[in-house]
Amino acid sequence: MAQPKTKKTVFSGVQPTGDLHIGNLIGALSLWVREQERHDNIFCVVDLHALTIPEAIEAKALHRSSLDVAALYVACGIDPDKSIIFLQSQVRQHAELAWILECVTPMGWMNRMTQFKTKAQMQETVGTGLYTYPILQAADILLYHTDLVPVGEDQRQHIEITQDIAQRFEGLFGYHFTRPEIMVREVGARVMGLDDPEAKMSKSAANPRHAIGILDAPGVILKKLKSAKTDSRTAVDAADLGAGVRNLLTIYQAFAGGTWEEAVRRFDGQGYGALKTGVAEATIAGLEPIQRRFKELRADEPALEAMLRRSAAAAAERAEATMVEVRKAVGVR
Repeated sequence: MAQPKTKKTVFSGVQPTGDLHIGNLIGALSLWVREQERHDNIFCVVDLHALTIPEAIEAKALHRSSLDVAALYVACGIDPDKSIIFLQSQVRQHAELAWILECVTPMGWMNRMTQFKTKAQMQETVGTGLYTYPILQAADILLYHTDLVPVGEDQRQHIEITQDIAQRFEGLFGYHFTRPEIMVREVGARVMGLDDPEAKMSKSAANPRHAIGILDAPGVILKKLKSAKTDSRTAVDAADLGAGVRNLLTIYQAFAGGTWEEAVRRFDGQGYGALKTGVAEATIAGLEPIQRRFKELRADEPALEAMLRRSAAAAAERAEATMVEVRKAVGVR
């Protein structure tokens, strides 16, 4: 008989495409590190999801990129002794449950997914994997009876369809999946693009100066911040902060510490050159220990892969417990 959970299960998956940036660190990773004692955390590098747009990946580089993301998780402070960190492709139950859920998910539900429509418009050919990947995402979440999924508002539709799929499966076969809920970020900054302070920082943006990568070299960070968009003024005005200036101050506060009011007072009346230099210095100093730890982890790839295999085994044990009941429910063995 399964033991009752003492902590809520949190699941998060990141594709190993594009570079993790300071928005990911400030808005998500740092908070997960801070709260990892409170939850039962499962962090998955979703390398199978990366295959949905084959034009965007290099097959030989995919595994290397997956290891990079896993190493960054650990370098940022996720403790593999307290959280499960693994590669999706190493736990076969993800794909198995996805197929079963595909068989019970109406096509009409997939036709309403707005992200598919957006991405499909950018390509001449679209694979069926891109069409059905919300079902694989649902399988990722439901496999571990996830309670909370930390995602942005743009992912709300995916959590809602996961809830719908769980409900439909129970109606058809009687097996109850935990209904996941969005994990709302109560604290933590929302970091915007350096080139467009009205748009959230994204790792898929085309402009190389849009985001600061967690692994960017100091010179690159300084150059990107020097070109960051501010406004038509020449100095910081605490009484009237434009979106670009506010975004730079948000980054400064995240890395320098202290309150928002202290950050504003620190630069009030100073020219934008001084602001950008100050933000760069704080960012470089804050990323230095993460970059150092990342290099250490990647320098010993066998140890990193061994850690991932241990976590994958732990994830697979939990996933298989779910699949035993799912197979029984649908009549396969």
